[in-house]
Amino acid sequence: MEMDSLPNGNSTTTSTTAPSTAPPSKLTQLTESLKLEHQFLRVPFEHFKKTIRANIRAVEKEVSSVISAVNDSADSDISNDDAVQRLTSLVSRLQGLKRKMEEERRTENLQAERCRARIDHLESPDAENLTGWANMRLKRILVDYMLRMSYYDTGLKLAESSNMLDLVDFDIYLEAKKVIDALQNMEIAPALAWCAENKSRLKKLKSKFEFQLRLQEYIELVRAENHMGAIAYARKYLAPWAAMHTKEMQQVFATVAFKGIPECSVYKAFFEPKQWDYLVEQFKQEFCRLYGMNPEPLLNIFLQILL
Repeated sequence: MEMDSLPNGNSTTTSTTAPSTAPPSKLTQLTESLKLEHQFLRVPFEHFKKTIRANIRAVEKEVSSVISAVNDSADSDISNDDAVQRLTSLVSRLQGLKRKMEEERRTENLQAERCRARIDHLESPDAENLTGWANMRLKRILVDYMLRMSYYDTGLKLAESSNMLDLVDFDIYLEAKKVIDALQNMEIAPALAWCAENKSRLKKLKSKFEFQLRLQEYIELVRAENHMGAIAYARKYLAPWAAMHTKEMQQVFATVAFKGIPECSVYKAFFEPKQWDYLVEQFKQEFCRLYGMNPEPLLNIFLQILL
């Protein structure tokens, strides 16, 4: 304690000890760090929505086909035997549709349970189980890193041994693996199928990935000196993109005028093997955007914070 004189000559006692600020609790730090893990909930939710949309489209298509067949039968002049045969066929189709819907419902239920499991996991940490919860979280982050780096078997083993398959996105990464493997083998069909499956979402994201795939297919036809095939391909698949990618289209169309691989660097770049590596990286980016994933592994983000 120190004695301080007041202007009127009186004195008073004041404390010079600064008020102490308690360090943030571990639970508070955890709450802050969880803000980086939005993909933990968003990825299974986006997958769930995608499954529901696909199932609805499949059911609507089949029901529309059955109704059309019924109307055709009603409008046509057929014998009783033919009518019975057609109705029997339609009943069989509807029974198949019912079985398919039951399978789809089971898939949807499993995905809903996965979303529920993740919500429960995020709500579970408290002062008593924080260490165990943090260890589980570290394993999740490690599995996510392994899957992003294509260490699928190792990631699966860690997830299984830790009993946390509902907390990792193994099946979604396997979906990506099929496309990546194909592109690394210079095969475009699986990537185009993926684009068709996610066409509406990619359009909302203003993705150029399908256009880049089409360009590569055109280049491969030019590389094989199938010039007529390249021209026909361009008219069918590249023309719809002309308004949005005029400059690139002009450059790539000029390649058909060369015999073999051109020497000019502007055009030669289209034929470089690294174009396939670029497509792989572009797919990874679009895949992350589609599912709302962080553009880089969460492990890298936490390591950067610590450094």
